[in-house]
Amino acid sequence: MSAVIAAASHRVAARELLAPDQVAACSVTEQFSGTWKLVSWKIEQANGEVIDPPLGPDPLGWIIYQPGGRMCVELMRPDRPNFASNNLMEATPEEVEAAFEGYVSYGGSYEVNEQERFVIHRIELSWFPNLVGTEQKRFFEFAGDRLTLRTPPLTLLGEAQVHRLIWQRLM
Repeated sequence: MSAVIAAASHRVAARELLAPDQVAACSVTEQFSGTWKLVSWKIEQANGEVIDPPLGPDPLGWIIYQPGGRMCVELMRPDRPNFASNNLMEATPEEVEAAFEGYVSYGGSYEVNEQERFVIHRIELSWFPNLVGTEQKRFFEFAGDRLTLRTPPLTLLGEAQVHRLIWQRLM
């Protein structure tokens, strides 16, 4: 078993040493593997207007794809206020509401459709319970050390929106 782990580690380490233009030699699925930092998140409304996401103009975030098909994403407002107490059980309803509204996260498995250029996130854990058990489709593009994920049109609050998130590879 240790030989398998060593071989897998060697493949990942070798990929990380490649220049961005050489990463393209990897399969599309292999290009997902790693940790990515959020660079930009914008929402295009049905009328063409581009707006900031609910987490503000400069949200923070990471998305992590593991080679074995597991993933997780964490997004948050950079200005989330601290709770008055370090004891979570002493949080006020207002503190809990602000914390919930300033954070998005989910994790589960993923599957890449290389032909049609989309990835499916199969959600097993989520800060929003209604997402558990759903499949979230994201169209993707790679450009150098950047990954762009784009939702199909989503109807939120009665209006279709397309979310475009740009990620930069960290590892």
